[in-house]
Amino acid sequence: MFVRLSAVIAVMGLLSSFALTEDAKLTDPQIAHIAYTAGVIDIAAAKQALSQASNKEVRAFAEDMVLDHEAVNKLALDLVKKLKVTPEDNDTSKTLSNNAADKLAELGKLKGAEFDKAYVANEVAYHKAVDSALETTLIPNATNAELKSLLQTGLKIFQGHEQHAEHVAASLK
Repeated sequence: MFVRLSAVIAVMGLLSSFALTEDAKLTDPQIAHIAYTAGVIDIAAAKQALSQASNKEVRAFAEDMVLDHEAVNKLALDLVKKLKVTPEDNDTSKTLSNNAADKLAELGKLKGAEFDKAYVANEVAYHKAVDSALETTLIPNATNAELKSLLQTGLKIFQGHEQHAEHVAASLK
């Protein structure tokens, strides 16, 4: 019950972060920063899982998250360098970072199977929220074709992460 409630709170926090952007038109530098920040957040969570997880499948999932998100973030950094664009911090990326810090602190207090379940539940919720934000806000607002293409590629990868996290979550029940 606590894990489900925690996941719901995480999704609500993330969705409210993206809701802040719906009224204002996001620029490509802001979109790039939001997408990059979302990847950094998941890398930090995965690294925490690698140090705290007790379940082999959870650890393997976390390893995949580190590798995939680092690879996508490298592509993002290469693209902004190529385009001579400086990612722009904004209210959404700041809120994402603050919410993630709170979540890492919360997860840091858990041990063993309790940590494993909470981490994976958070990953399911987080990927659902990021996938939704990519589909409904970030991709539609991106004006640069290369940025839009990178976000679309990221969406496909992150949808796979969501499915993988759901599979791992089901194995922990």
